[in-house]
Amino acid sequence: MSLLVPERRRAATPATARPVLDLGHPEKTGRVALHTDHGPVTYGDLAGRAARLAEALGSTRRLVLVETTNTLDSVVAYLAALEHGHVALLAAPEHAASLADAWEPDVVLDAHGGLTERHEGSRHDLHPDLALLLSTSGSTGSPKLVRLSRDNLTSNAASIASYLGITPDDRAATSLPLHYCYGLSVLHSHLLTGAGVVLTDRSVVDEEFWERFTAAGATSFAGVPYTFDLLEHAGFAGRELPSLRYVTQAGGRMTPDRVRRWAALGRERGFDLVVMYGQTEATARMAWLPPGLAERYPGAVGVAVPGGRLRLDPVADAPRDVGELVYEGPNVMLGYAEQPDDLALGATVTELRTGDLARCRDGLFEIVGRRGRTAKAFGLRIDLERVERRVGHRLGDDLACLLADPHGRDLLHAVTTRPRREAALRAAVAEAAGLPAAAVRVTRLAELPRTPSGKPCLAAIGRYVETSSEAEVAEPASLEQQLVDDFATVLGRADVRRDDSFTGLGGDSLSYVELATRLAGRLPTLPADWPSRTVADLAGTTTARPVRPGRRWWVPADTTVVLRAVAIVLVVGTHANLLTVPGGAHVLLALAGYNLARFSLGDVPRRQRVRNGLSAVAQVAVPSALVLGAITLATGMYAATTPLLLNQLLGSDTWTVDWQLWFLEALVWLSLGAVALAAVPAFDRWERRAPFGVPLALLGAALVVRFAWTGVEAGPTERYTTGVVAWCFVLGWLAARATTPSRRVLVAVLAAVATVGFFDDLQRELVVVGGIALLAALPTLRVPALLTRPLTLLAGGSLFVYLTHWQVYPHLEDDHPVLATLSSFAVGTACWWLTRPALRRLATALRPRGTEDP
Repeated sequence: MSLLVPERRRAATPATARPVLDLGHPEKTGRVALHTDHGPVTYGDLAGRAARLAEALGSTRRLVLVETTNTLDSVVAYLAALEHGHVALLAAPEHAASLADAWEPDVVLDAHGGLTERHEGSRHDLHPDLALLLSTSGSTGSPKLVRLSRDNLTSNAASIASYLGITPDDRAATSLPLHYCYGLSVLHSHLLTGAGVVLTDRSVVDEEFWERFTAAGATSFAGVPYTFDLLEHAGFAGRELPSLRYVTQAGGRMTPDRVRRWAALGRERGFDLVVMYGQTEATARMAWLPPGLAERYPGAVGVAVPGGRLRLDPVADAPRDVGELVYEGPNVMLGYAEQPDDLALGATVTELRTGDLARCRDGLFEIVGRRGRTAKAFGLRIDLERVERRVGHRLGDDLACLLADPHGRDLLHAVTTRPRREAALRAAVAEAAGLPAAAVRVTRLAELPRTPSGKPCLAAIGRYVETSSEAEVAEPASLEQQLVDDFATVLGRADVRRDDSFTGLGGDSLSYVELATRLAGRLPTLPADWPSRTVADLAGTTTARPVRPGRRWWVPADTTVVLRAVAIVLVVGTHANLLTVPGGAHVLLALAGYNLARFSLGDVPRRQRVRNGLSAVAQVAVPSALVLGAITLATGMYAATTPLLLNQLLGSDTWTVDWQLWFLEALVWLSLGAVALAAVPAFDRWERRAPFGVPLALLGAALVVRFAWTGVEAGPTERYTTGVVAWCFVLGWLAARATTPSRRVLVAVLAAVATVGFFDDLQRELVVVGGIALLAALPTLRVPALLTRPLTLLAGGSLFVYLTHWQVYPHLEDDHPVLATLSSFAVGTACWWLTRPALRRLATALRPRGTEDP
């Protein structure tokens, strides 16, 4: 990069500057800018929201850290800073705290629309041209930022819109995070031209992503190579997307064969594949390949974007036709910032030395390697020299690493000359690179080819890797990789790795049932503590009993899923007069305690335990309150205290219809009590030291309350009172900690002691005792494979079935009990399915960020 004399500015300035995206242009005002889960947002509305938030930022130009997610609040926060003269520093929520510590922003706008003033006015010298600060792609732990100007942003957005032919009738789906320069460029290029953006934080493997895509008539989406991995696994080729006009690809190299396949698919299905090339330092894009050339030149990145220029500079030890790719254009950054004082600098570069080695054939540029030995895989920038040094020093291997893949997958190749256990080398390279082990391939050569200077000849090594047979280099996805894909699919995350667990990733009750069902179909047995086990550990459970190929008629299913499905059937069927087997709701309460112990009290820091617990409670309490509130307003059936889950505290002591929802009140308040205990440092330490002893002690206290309150037999409302039934919840907690046969037997005995005589109904008591004993004894049950989907639906929708069945079955129970039962499940399941998008957003908003205890 060419250096200029640094120009510094030393005085604060008013927050006045020409807008970058011109949201308030008269021709845009009435058009839809954002298609959100809550409905369309016009340009006029978006500009107004940003202006109102900008008023809160003040009239002095400030450094504003924006926690960026693919939500309306985040977009408004970003535009409030960008369009009103402030300097925006974008950060993923999980990296916001570290960036705030390093850069001391004047104000923080969090992912939920909250504003935190850190300094009055502005404590920074901000250059007049500075508009945006971004971390370099993949360098999440680096304090170095890219300084971008308004001219950078406007020119690159206009250039992208020009070569993609974006018109006001286009709508792009946000398939990438907005804090990533590629994802952000999609927002910029569409808002600049008056087009629309389908704003969603769902993954491309999520069916709801495509439902939103189709409903909005979206015309494009963007993807990095890993996105295309997910799309292929999710059966994208079979989708009907009549509005899709083009798909863009950047963020790393796709193999020529893969580019050909996607270009051919697009030709058959009526969309274009546009391969692009860029870096954060060039705002977003530097080159693009016209889609008509993709099948003929699948290895090329194409030509410079409009307004830019590309050239090749000679590089020592490189072939004559290969040089370093250098870019010039109005979108080249102002320069880097490594400390707050650098924010006063003007432009320190006029061109971008990309570090990529390239050649030009038929007027098209093709990337053939890296000069600085960095590569992108899974959207992450990896320092290959660092990986080689770290692993070579640790294992004593003569090692060369490169990213090359002739078979359509994003793989890091570790080439070695020394015989060694492949698994050990693969694991070491994966750890050093921060990748899943399944993304690393090990190749052995008799010796490494070398250049005249004695360095490994990466071009020769790459040719060997690319010409190796598929049997030598590529292999079918391992079980571990299949599990990684399952976690990524269900949780909607592309960053799942072998050392991650369901609990550690912030898994919740919304995703638990679906993931448990998927895993049960992959593994011969599903351990009771699977939510806290890592992916690698789960994959290792097959060593003792491998899964046989071919169709399986009976498959293992998580016991909690089966019990939840059976319990809700018993509850609704009994209420609708189809059968008479009460006790299901008390089993569900035990299940709630069991899952709280597994999810909220997993092996994670105390603050994350609390956040997990509050998330679980909110995902029950919020939809329950909304549904019950709507029913109360529409029918007047319940008192106002019932939607607030306060009937037992403020309602009647005798049975009324408000007692119908006793289970939800008990579940929510007992869960909150457990979370409150977990928030106490002394209790947290005690529970970790004695994970079985603590719930055993709590059960003793709960049984004292139960017998002191009711004696042996509970009264008509006492058997549903939170304080009296707490033993059910705590028994579930204890069952989750019963890891030995003797402890499981003890749980069954204690369940019998607590239950027998409680209802004065032996059948009902046996249902409760049997359910809790089964929960403690067997982590999985074998069920017919054909029942896995119905069980998943019943278990997943059980909350909404419970909430709504009171409004359905009474109209049919006397004459048509079967229809009453089926209708109750149909209505409840439909409500659950329709509200899943909102529930997923709630789960995402409450997902823990991995904070540590002080």
